[in-house]
Amino acid sequence: MIDRGYKCISTGNSEMDKILKGGFPVNSINVIMGQPGTGKTIFAEQMIFHHARQEDRPILYLTTLSEPMSKILTYLQRFTFFDPEKVGSSIHYRDIGFDLTEKGIGALNDHLKEALHLLSPKIIVVDSFKALHDLAESPPEMRRMLYELTSMLSAYETTVFFIGEYTEENSRVMPEFAIADGIVQFLRSAVSTRDERFVRVLKLRGSSYLEGLHGCRITSSGVDIFPRLVSPSVPEKYTWQQARINSGIDGFDEIVGGGLLRGSTTLLEGSAGAGKSNFSLQFALQALREGGRSLYVNFQENPTQLARSISALGFNPDECKAAGLELLYESPVELQIDSIIVKIFRLIEEQNIQRVVIDAIGDLEVLSRDLDRVHDYIYSLAQHLAVRGITSIMTYETVPSHIVGSNFHNRRFSNMSDNIVRLESPKAPDFIRTVSCLKARGTVHDLKPHPFKITGSGIQVS
Repeated sequence: MIDRGYKCISTGNSEMDKILKGGFPVNSINVIMGQPGTGKTIFAEQMIFHHARQEDRPILYLTTLSEPMSKILTYLQRFTFFDPEKVGSSIHYRDIGFDLTEKGIGALNDHLKEALHLLSPKIIVVDSFKALHDLAESPPEMRRMLYELTSMLSAYETTVFFIGEYTEENSRVMPEFAIADGIVQFLRSAVSTRDERFVRVLKLRGSSYLEGLHGCRITSSGVDIFPRLVSPSVPEKYTWQQARINSGIDGFDEIVGGGLLRGSTTLLEGSAGAGKSNFSLQFALQALREGGRSLYVNFQENPTQLARSISALGFNPDECKAAGLELLYESPVELQIDSIIVKIFRLIEEQNIQRVVIDAIGDLEVLSRDLDRVHDYIYSLAQHLAVRGITSIMTYETVPSHIVGSNFHNRRFSNMSDNIVRLESPKAPDFIRTVSCLKARGTVHDLKPHPFKITGSGIQVS
């Protein structure tokens, strides 16, 4: 929910605006911090080109001792948000590095005073503001300059952004952080063979912003941001639907009291080859038979492999997509949990989805450095789906029960599931697969294992 209690200026990024509950406060001073390569400058450039399209008041972008102006404009042309017609008309770039080295840090205030009088800019960006510390003769000089700067800016209606390669230690001692109305930090950390980027808000006066780390990545369109998923607010109420749905699995619904409750979450666990993907596909395809729509999220099989599995069940993949089957594939090599959650909700809202399959949540565990973060995301996702009345299946690969020392350890996922269904892979001497319902919240269910076969038309439970 966007905070309407104060006027704000949009970042030009709808997801970041959600995190900030609308944007940055109007006429505020803000710090955008982060180490080189984290995306802070791209984020600022993306924001100013968004506002340049409105053509109400110009924007001023000052560079100090960072990259030369020619280099900045060269790299900017690689992004789709860049509009060369706005440079020099709506956006005024000025390189003041030479004046700063010749005249000292006070030259910044001289340039700003002139620009405020001649341009009356709506937004001012100073990149890099931290570089001024390297030019200041002493900390008191830096503080005096900053005091004069804030006093001057307070007399004008303009929103200011200081960009810098600040560390968290800098934020505790440097004076600009004390006067800042908003502080946004960009971070990057190495994960195996790839990097993960995050953004978080450290301070925002007058707004109950969304705390925590939010995923982000740099693309040709700028910085894509993925807000951290949180559970629905406690006061939010919804009616538990007693209606049961057809799972699409021949003979299974009798085990769970006549079908899965609408809006419930089922944890489908089993070892490799037990039939989890087959079961999940049948569940998703059943929605099409009933005129509904379903979403199949997959981290293991690419679209070609999944199409082959759909064809094996006697369905035409193209016809299924046209009828309402949404397939969302993400490679586990580049998977970022924040981005996939945002995509899931976009598809749910845009396509009126009634059934969701996540295959498999164990992949999220393997690829994340923070298991608590994964479990929080899955819990929040299950709660959001329940509120919307969406029935879901989440698969989890386990170790076969007949292997000594194995156990179905996914207790935290079990606690957040309404139903737990276990598929046992075939084992000697009879090589029979079985399915059993270990848990079905609010339902009288059959606990016994039941044999099943995988046939040309799918799973059939005896």
